[in-house]
Amino acid sequence: MVHSTLNPALVSQRAAQRLPRWALLLFCAAYVLPGLFGRDPWRNADVTAFGYMFSMADGHSPWWMPTVGGVTADPAPVPYWLGAIFIRLLSPWIDPALAARLPFAMLLVAVLALTWYAAYHLARTEAAQPLPFAFGGEADPVDYARAMADGALLALIATLGLLQLGHETTPELTQLACVALYTYAMAASPSRGIGAKLAIMLGLPALAGSGAPSIALALGLSGSLVCARSDYPVVRRFTPWVASATALTAAMATVFDLWTSQVGSYSTLDSVTAVVRQWLWFLWPVWPLALWTLWRWRRHIPNRHIAVPLSCAAVTAAASVVMGGQDRVLMLSLPGFALLAAFALPTLKRSTAAAVDWFSVFFFSLCAIAFWIIYSSLQIGFPVRPAQNVVKLAPGFVSQFSLLALLLAAAGSLAWVWLVRWRTGRNQHALWKSLVLPASGVALCWLLLMTLMLPVLDYARSLRPLVTRVAQHVPPDACIAASRLPRSVWASLEYFGGFRVDGTNGATDTRCTYLLQPEAKAGKHPAPPGWTLVARVNRPTDRTEWVAIYQRLPSSTARSAAGRPATR
Repeated sequence: MVHSTLNPALVSQRAAQRLPRWALLLFCAAYVLPGLFGRDPWRNADVTAFGYMFSMADGHSPWWMPTVGGVTADPAPVPYWLGAIFIRLLSPWIDPALAARLPFAMLLVAVLALTWYAAYHLARTEAAQPLPFAFGGEADPVDYARAMADGALLALIATLGLLQLGHETTPELTQLACVALYTYAMAASPSRGIGAKLAIMLGLPALAGSGAPSIALALGLSGSLVCARSDYPVVRRFTPWVASATALTAAMATVFDLWTSQVGSYSTLDSVTAVVRQWLWFLWPVWPLALWTLWRWRRHIPNRHIAVPLSCAAVTAAASVVMGGQDRVLMLSLPGFALLAAFALPTLKRSTAAAVDWFSVFFFSLCAIAFWIIYSSLQIGFPVRPAQNVVKLAPGFVSQFSLLALLLAAAGSLAWVWLVRWRTGRNQHALWKSLVLPASGVALCWLLLMTLMLPVLDYARSLRPLVTRVAQHVPPDACIAASRLPRSVWASLEYFGGFRVDGTNGATDTRCTYLLQPEAKAGKHPAPPGWTLVARVNRPTDRTEWVAIYQRLPSSTARSAAGRPATR
């Protein structure tokens, strides 16, 4: 073990004050609850995953092989089971979209809680404790650990990459919860005995069952190495449990054929710079703090409070790079980066903390003011220009007023003003002080987006308007062939429109009487043989991609009359 005199942390008891529990819970509520209610599943990954859940819950696809449009999902069904179970349990009292989001909101809460407890246990280790003062007054170990855990939680909330992806109903959020559970097991292994063992035996196999067996295997191998090299005998005795969980994960992935290969390519310099830019904003503000931690605690990298989060962040971040810079994989590294960022707080210079504060005040205040200006323009027509821009970008949108949304947005804005005043006052002692404004600024902007801006965002990001336009030309419960359209459109057609979708067959093979194909605005392609063009439609906010609707010619209906589609 590295000698304690090399410890860079000097923390007084005054600096180890904990964040009041009511304030911490309010932070979490303001971050988790907005976006849970009053919106549709949004296009691409969100509505696609929901489509599989709804299909299972509605009895149109088997639970062991979820399908949308006759096409199966990825081989890991666990995330889809969560949403489907809640839809079945809560239907018809709760809208299926809301019911499917509830377990994923619980998973986000679990990620926040597990990150807090992981930081608490890591900060309790001997190597992580600050140096004692010559005449006393140093931080109490428990108080210090709680303050560090508060800082880690605020760092996680402050990350920009978790903001949208953490509020979707996608398998990656299940994977994130599994990574957080694994991190907690590694952090709590010296003190939580059976709890840590159960967590490791559940976390890695569940991560594989959620669609990331390769990442689970890599985490298990790195975790075994960290435990085996520990100076704590109790941690070394934890190594067989990590190895057993890794072996169970590999066996389960092999038996259920969960292994997948998703290797990206970097053929141009632009693809490399795109990944760099993604990291800069996705991991903000934890990446500069994590780098500072690695520098100031460089002699402690083999110790658990650095090695555990570093190994987690390195494995998941490397997986994102290998897979072509996927942001949903990079999201799995956020608990590790947040833990590393927390250990920068005891060594952070006051000038650096002040720079973070003033950047947060400037940036998030401007964002909040912009949201209020746009809202005012949409509701009362002043100023005029923002409303005109909204009408131009989202033709057909009709502004809506909600008193509850207005009150929540006003309360959040007033809380932000109070926090800025508190932070710029004389409250300069708590360890977590430098992350209060970044975390609260992110929570404020998310709250304003999900209250003041939610109607226009829902109109722009939902596929309901497209399905509504399709329904004007296609009768209810009709069969639609749409093999060339993305799965998100299939899921939206089934959920919003109640159509039967064939996603496996094209114009020449399908038994459906209607056909949907993508089409550029300028290119009016001839109709496929046996089909006639009915209409061309698009999403109101998309002026480049159109969907052509074709109907089978009467002379070609004999084949479809005797058959039925592959799904539903």
